[in-house]
Amino acid sequence: MLQLLTILKIYTIIVYHSYHLPWFRTLSWYFLLCVNYFFYGETVTDYFFTLVQREEPLRILSKYHRFISFALYLTGFCMFVLSLVKKHYRLQFYMFGWTHVTLLIVVTQSHLIIHNLFEGMIWFIVPISCVICNDIMAYMFGFFFGRTPLIKLSPKKTWEGFIGGFFSTVVFGILLSYVMSGYRFFVCPVEFNNDSNSFTVDCEPSELFQLQDYGLPPVLQSITVKLYPFQIHSIALSAFASIMGPFGGFFASGFKRAFKIKDFANTIPGHGGIMDRFDCQYLMATFVNVYIASFIRGPNPSKVIQQLLALRLDQQLHIFNSLKAHLTEKGLLPALEEAA
Repeated sequence: MLQLLTILKIYTIIVYHSYHLPWFRTLSWYFLLCVNYFFYGETVTDYFFTLVQREEPLRILSKYHRFISFALYLTGFCMFVLSLVKKHYRLQFYMFGWTHVTLLIVVTQSHLIIHNLFEGMIWFIVPISCVICNDIMAYMFGFFFGRTPLIKLSPKKTWEGFIGGFFSTVVFGILLSYVMSGYRFFVCPVEFNNDSNSFTVDCEPSELFQLQDYGLPPVLQSITVKLYPFQIHSIALSAFASIMGPFGGFFASGFKRAFKIKDFANTIPGHGGIMDRFDCQYLMATFVNVYIASFIRGPNPSKVIQQLLALRLDQQLHIFNSLKAHLTEKGLLPALEEAA
């Protein structure tokens, strides 16, 4: 819903002023449909592979998903070329570029948010809460202690607010992570359960969400503290929300100045619209997704098994023999046989 509201507002500012361009409003929404079909089709195939393989129509759509997505895009591309009018060439290509940039920024972000949610609610709630906390605390510190301007795009932003927001957000992120790490509902990924034929959010929490002892520096070596490893990672999330998050707001400020508007909407009296409240969230979803892929996520045995079961029997047998030879070479298989 938020994605549609964001797209609608940007289209209203940029695209819909050009009512005289043939087909363009239709094509703008058509490309939005194509991009969403591609991204969310990839997500369904990746996370619900077992369910997709059980239903023949879904299995066919999954197998040819990228080809179908590309064919849909090519249809829109051809429609755009056919809609070109001699006296509006430059304006049409200008709008075509804006449409694609808008889709790249907005749809990609919303797609990555869904990916983060599937890793566990904590990967969605903590980052978004850190951005909100930084926004509030930067304002508070700037209001009471602000003296030094930070950037010309936002004259009211100050270095005092920026620094105060940073430290406040780091502390907030550590505390919120401690509270949420103790609940399976927040830390378990969404998975499809074949036995109950339903989606579940229940698991044995990984080491990331189990309390561990951490020693303090040598001066205080006699003291140990119990922390969830996720709290350490929350420092990185909080730091990004505090340092890079505001640049999403600066980007939005520059965008509004370019089109000579004060706010994106008047939904919230005195605070603009929904987009004005979420402008600092632009880069957060991408960072969280990249962070999980780079430092957290490892090989997933259940997904590997699901993919293996989708192979032909001769391919499964070949993989079995290869794995058996590998384990024998490593000396693990004989040990397992002796134990049996």
